[in-house]
Amino acid sequence: MASQKKKHLLPGFGLSLGVTLVYLSLIVLIPLAAVFLRTTELSWHEFWAVVTTPRVVATYKLTFGASLLAAVINLVFGLLTAWVLVRYQFVGKKILDALVDLPFALPTAVAGIALTAIYAPNGWLGQWLEPHGIKVAFTPLGVVVALTFIGLPFVVRTVQPVLEDFSAEAEEAAASLGANRWQTFYKIILPAIWPALLTGFSLAFARAVGEYGSVIFIAGNMPMISEITPLMIITKLEQYDYAGATAIAVVMLVISFVLLLLINLLQWWSNHRHGNK
Repeated sequence: MASQKKKHLLPGFGLSLGVTLVYLSLIVLIPLAAVFLRTTELSWHEFWAVVTTPRVVATYKLTFGASLLAAVINLVFGLLTAWVLVRYQFVGKKILDALVDLPFALPTAVAGIALTAIYAPNGWLGQWLEPHGIKVAFTPLGVVVALTFIGLPFVVRTVQPVLEDFSAEAEEAAASLGANRWQTFYKIILPAIWPALLTGFSLAFARAVGEYGSVIFIAGNMPMISEITPLMIITKLEQYDYAGATAIAVVMLVISFVLLLLINLLQWWSNHRHGNK
């Protein structure tokens, strides 16, 4: 008998792949290629002079440093939030679950204005923090707060389905064998949810790197102190320095790609390690 071809739900692999590649090219590859091509208007020395000025380097440090810190904070508290939503029943649970998605729906400018109003020296929280020497608004700390706010849903919504599918029998078996709560979490639960945690972390980080609207209000945008790289790009565009703007954008793309590649390699290594056990 001639072997029968495996039937797929969507027939026509060649057509489907072709449409996918064309779509990705139009939406992702061609715009990114255009950014790289625009920088060819600059010589190497001009490019290096633009992307290594002290003011621009300061924006790199703040943008990527604050994004990584915010992603780490969301990694911890996003897991805690997802755990509470999955493992416990309490009054107002559905409301809390809906509030997690609020940063998705809320316009970033509105989020920035709200955070500034809360953490400004005369704001609801700022008026209590200021006497203790804690300044949030118009400081790098305010940038971290804004990036944490917009990145939390990515971790929660990535980890939550994994926790919901995780069987409680494994925890009960570990407890019956004498494992304490920490050992059960570290040995049983964490390996199962670690890939989802890394995915949520990378999504939160990627969103934070490119965030603009919610940051510019609370950051204060002071050069060398609280100025982010996306704002630096906008400043170049307002000065009609398109080549300089694309040069800075290329540096952001390369650094973001390298960091996300390292995170994906870590995720692959983690899956491969636990898959072989």
